[in-house]
Amino acid sequence: MSSSIKFNNVNTLFSKSLKFKINDYFKSTDKKKTGNRRIFIKAAVLLTTFALLYAILVFIQPHWAISIVLCALFGGNLAAIGFNIMHDAGHNSFSDNKHLNTVLSYTLNLLGGNIYFWKLKHNIAHHTYTNIDGEDHDIEVKFMRIHHDQQLKKHHRYQSFYFIVLYGVSYLAWIFYQDYEKYFRQRMGVTSDKFHFPLRERVIFWTSKILHFTAFVLVPIIYVGWLPTLIGWGIAGAVCGISLATVFQLAHVVSGTEFKTIDESKVEEEWMVHQIQSTANFATKNNVLTWLLGGLNFQVEHHLFPRISHVHYPAINKIVQQTCKEYNIQYVEFKSFRQAFMSHVRVIQAMSR
Repeated sequence: MSSSIKFNNVNTLFSKSLKFKINDYFKSTDKKKTGNRRIFIKAAVLLTTFALLYAILVFIQPHWAISIVLCALFGGNLAAIGFNIMHDAGHNSFSDNKHLNTVLSYTLNLLGGNIYFWKLKHNIAHHTYTNIDGEDHDIEVKFMRIHHDQQLKKHHRYQSFYFIVLYGVSYLAWIFYQDYEKYFRQRMGVTSDKFHFPLRERVIFWTSKILHFTAFVLVPIIYVGWLPTLIGWGIAGAVCGISLATVFQLAHVVSGTEFKTIDESKVEEEWMVHQIQSTANFATKNNVLTWLLGGLNFQVEHHLFPRISHVHYPAINKIVQQTCKEYNIQYVEFKSFRQAFMSHVRVIQAMSR
């Protein structure tokens, strides 16, 4: 994957200042930039919960009313594993042990996705060209218009009514359709360049997809029947999809974040400034939400320093905000989840006309 878009690399005083302050923070506190004991405990809790919920739903089979609740919890647990384990590991920030990061990043394959595709789509395209149409494939949402450069179609006028349904099916569409679409066309987006797909990754793709389908579709059908399996997946998939999509959208598709039109393949701002302009934080004082989301409500800090584990975001948040004030750079943050969500809805409404 390649792009001709370049960022301003002249007089990058803000970036140099911020990097110096962050490095000085870790040096003065004698902390590693990767995760600490807290992230390992959290990973153990989430993976244990995952195994217990699966075993209860498939093998113990409680009353249907209890199963509905457990399916919803299972969907939330899938999203939490993605936020807290896979995401940090995929950015090599979970641990200073690269092998462990690689192993844990494959929890995405356990959840039905593909880490190779994710790194191309997320680590490279999204984190480099955030909110730039045609480059950031994370803002290419089928049946939705969220960037002013995207073509306005008739059905977009209703997107403020159906967007939550799209979010609800997004996870299941991702693992059961879109991954295969990428595999066979070997492109992240319809107009993007073809990517290199090594034989090793092809083998991993099919092996993990078969194992996932066996464990999460065939085995449940054998033990509980096809209808309970279908309903259970519908509930768990909807909760997981809404969780994943909403967290991403509240970080980038809200009032105050920029969606730039790129002329002559050049961004006027330095890369770090562009990241701040196209990203927002929300509910950073909510410790429970921060724990569940793997610090992704501190999205600005994550985009500036993706190789730093989320356990450090609350601390470096203060440094980032202070530096933004020094250089008169707007820093977008919503005090609550509700405020961010309502802002997201307003953007969707604005893009529907």
